[in-house]
Amino acid sequence: MRQAFKPLANLARVQPKLCRRCLLTDVISRHQRTRLTYDLLNKRSSDLARGLLSRGVKKGNRVAVSLGNNIEYAIATYGLFKIGAILVPLNPGFNAQQVISALAHLEASHLITGTETNLPRKEPRSNVPLLQKLIPDLQSYRLESEAVPSLREVIIVDNSEGRVNASALIPTSNYNTILYDGRSPDPLPRQSLHPDEIVNIQFTSGTTSTPKAACLSHRSILNNGKSIGDRMLLTEYDIICCPPPLFHCFGCILGYMATATHGSAIVFPTEAFDPYATLKSVQEEKCTALYGVPTMFIAELELLHNGTISYEGFEQLRTGIAAGSSIPAELMRKLHKILNLTELTICYGMTETSPVSAMTTTDDPLEKRIDSVGRLLPHVEAKVVDPADRTKILPVGQKGELAVNGYLVMKEYWGTPDRTAEVMVPDDAGKVWMHTGDEAEMDAEGYVKITGRIKDLIIKGGENIHPLEVENCLFAHPEVQEVNVVGLADERYGEVVAAFVIAQRGTSVTAEQIRIWVREKLSHHLVPKYVFWVDNYPKTASGKIQKFKLKEEGLKLVREGKGLQ
Repeated sequence: MRQAFKPLANLARVQPKLCRRCLLTDVISRHQRTRLTYDLLNKRSSDLARGLLSRGVKKGNRVAVSLGNNIEYAIATYGLFKIGAILVPLNPGFNAQQVISALAHLEASHLITGTETNLPRKEPRSNVPLLQKLIPDLQSYRLESEAVPSLREVIIVDNSEGRVNASALIPTSNYNTILYDGRSPDPLPRQSLHPDEIVNIQFTSGTTSTPKAACLSHRSILNNGKSIGDRMLLTEYDIICCPPPLFHCFGCILGYMATATHGSAIVFPTEAFDPYATLKSVQEEKCTALYGVPTMFIAELELLHNGTISYEGFEQLRTGIAAGSSIPAELMRKLHKILNLTELTICYGMTETSPVSAMTTTDDPLEKRIDSVGRLLPHVEAKVVDPADRTKILPVGQKGELAVNGYLVMKEYWGTPDRTAEVMVPDDAGKVWMHTGDEAEMDAEGYVKITGRIKDLIIKGGENIHPLEVENCLFAHPEVQEVNVVGLADERYGEVVAAFVIAQRGTSVTAEQIRIWVREKLSHHLVPKYVFWVDNYPKTASGKIQKFKLKEEGLKLVREGKGLQ
């Protein structure tokens, strides 16, 4: 690779579009009724950086941030990057034990969090009980945490509108005070940053039960965002509605980095995903792009279908990103037709690859955007290998495990060299490949098709069944709103197909009709043995379905004699 990759602290110098747009809007936080220009974001983040430096934050310190999508998060991101501190986004939905475990694992020095946590479809949750677990004596003027000995300071963003008395949290510090204390007209002193230094540690989002801490660099996340924005043809005139959370790569890199590198504006409808607020934001801010995972798009389309939101005000939409899990063909067609997302792009990647390694373009044929995840981004290599023999590269058109190489591959899993070695494997030439665990195939034009997680494959009587094939078939059923397919253990076949179905409201589709539909559209061996009717799915906060939990629930229901009728 001959391209020069710069650290994020030099962003304003290497991206001239930001200068042209410095007096225009960068971040719009609708729920806070606040807007920041690029110029003001630069000043505020420098103020916060100076304030943090004065309080002992040093280059390389791990600073955890547990906030929703808000202005404070936006400022903190660049404030930390500018001084070389490592941003550690935490899922606000973590319970006290998960927070303590994450902080202790990384030996974090600081935590930035709100007085309340907002989660989708839930009332605001006070964070005082969590803080009491972390700091048992909230009346002391000295912060002491036996659970996390490395913790030196907890910085509070008061987002509770008076419901929580922040002044009673005596050993904590106030975010706005640190911001104010750092005000200065002078430039921020240089921090001797290097492009390859770790600047972001992301916990994997939890479609499995064991999240890991992936270490990403200045170079990897900035350039990944740049490539993503290039594929979307973003300009300084684009306005991106971004409901995916900032604690996840979708929000912070596909959203925040892609827009910043192209001078675009980014809109946060609410702290946590709300489909109504999202669509109103698109209408009222005249957004040109919309981001989401399939479950988000489905919730938004439901509001349009039932008349809660009018069909007007979407004509300015053109592009966006659908990511997080495979996009059923029928859903893609609806997004094109109903929301005018005719240039919607599909991204594929993983937290460990900063995160996007393949992506469609705005003018790829519709069938390629439905049937593939596009082609590799610049400066990225990939190969498909035999899962049983990772040294064996498979030919074009043959399915195997996808492995990726390039600037975007993480440095390591923090503190777990054994788990790092499991997935980052050098070849005979010494080139390190990130093994994704995804089953994929590539065609002669370089388009990558993801056919499922290797561990999610259903092996029925020795035959491989790909859940996505059955899901796509059932999603086209007029009385099916959502469906997820997993394999369940079976004495005769080893595994059988189980479908967890959310039916359209007001319909009376039966399990037998579901089976007939699959039998007629596909083949007999793909027909679900079990059909479970559900109202929702276990998901990560970024909207990914946790299939391991579906399997656990399915086995429980089978033991109760359910699913066959």
